[in-house]
Amino acid sequence: MPDRMNVESFNLDHRTVAAPYVRLADTKVLPAGDVIEKYDVRFTQPNVAHLEMPTVHSLEHLVAEHSRNHTDRVVDFSPMGCQTGFYLTLAGRWEYDDVLDLVEATLRDVLDADEVPAANEVQCGWGANHTLTGAQDAARAFLAQRAHWSTVTA
Repeated sequence: MPDRMNVESFNLDHRTVAAPYVRLADTKVLPAGDVIEKYDVRFTQPNVAHLEMPTVHSLEHLVAEHSRNHTDRVVDFSPMGCQTGFYLTLAGRWEYDDVLDLVEATLRDVLDADEVPAANEVQCGWGANHTLTGAQDAARAFLAQRAHWSTVTA
């Protein structure tokens, strides 16, 4: 195995993290000088627990839609293939506490939602693969640990 891999998360020892947490995973300065920050929003403990796919899918839709009500600087909210969390990609440089506030406000929106946005076969590639209840349960559990989001390792 190489000393350093090209993908940042492959260099993270997943045995040492303590989910849930939010951590700055990467910062890129683009050729024109624009800055992109990518945050690891980890819901479950790697290799111990995971989110079911309908929950992941619904959280992806809900957070992608509702986060943009709080800022126009969301580039993407994408699920991790391991089903333990998401990457939140933001334009510009952010204060860490502002990112936590954005995540909290958005997850509170998830709790207030009465449907998963675009959960239909016109707007989604697998419109039947959703669970509002599952997404809300995951959001509730994540919010309950708000005081610990900045602690990445045990």
